Amino acid sequence: MTAPFRPGPPPGVRPGPPQGARPGPPHRSEPVDDLDEVRHPAVDAAVQGIVNAAALAPADQIAQYEAAYETLRETLATIEQA
Repeated sequence: MTAPFRPGPPPGVRPGPPQGARPGPPHRSEPVDDLDEVRHPAVDAAVQGIVNAAALAPADQIAQYEAAYETLRETLATIEQA
C-alpha cells in the first residue's frame, strides 16, 4: 500500500538557502536619536538572543525563541500596567 501524495520536497531534503547564507540584522546607516532614548534593556537582550540563535542548530533555536518571546511578553505586560 502506498502513502497518499504529499506535496513538497522529498523526506530528508531541507528547502531554503544554502547553509551559512543566513541574512543578518538590518544595518542602520545613521543613529536615530529618538529610538535610542526609548530603548529597554530587556527588549534589547531579547532581540540579541534572537540574533544569536541564528548561529545555533534549529533544535536549539527553539529555546532561544521561546525565551525571547517570554521576555517580550512580560515586558509588554509591565509597560501596559504602568
